[in-house]
Amino acid sequence: MPEPTAPFRLTTKDGDDVLPSLLPIENTLDGTLGVEYVSATKEEVRAETQIDDRHKQPFALVHGGVYACVAESAASIGGMLTAIETGGSAVGISNNTAFVRPFVGDGILSSVATRIHGGRTTQLWDVDHRDPQGRLCATSRVTIALRPAPVGPKD
Repeated sequence: MPEPTAPFRLTTKDGDDVLPSLLPIENTLDGTLGVEYVSATKEEVRAETQIDDRHKQPFALVHGGVYACVAESAASIGGMLTAIETGGSAVGISNNTAFVRPFVGDGILSSVATRIHGGRTTQLWDVDHRDPQGRLCATSRVTIALRPAPVGPKD
């Protein structure tokens, strides 16, 4: 089946093509937070976020929502790489993030999403978030639902 068309393309920070997208990345939450995708496959998605004060809660630690956002987006991108082959889509249905150590200061937050289950209708992804020293700061588990292609005529 041919790949669906969309007005924009999601690319890695090096310009490698990843997916068609409905919005330009700079207009999304990922764009607002400065999330940059390093690589993306059906099995693994890597992202980097340059952390600064915009990403922190009032006590100068990276806000937990940043980890959850990056995890949801990375797992959804990985899921879409599977779903798009049949004209379907991928949506997050569960996102659980546990905080291991605080990310203090500025620098690159490195997040690696790894698919640990790839079923016909769901996928399960683990996402590790590390500080510039490589220390685990948070870990997320995201469940993705694979939605089938729409059936019938479009209105």
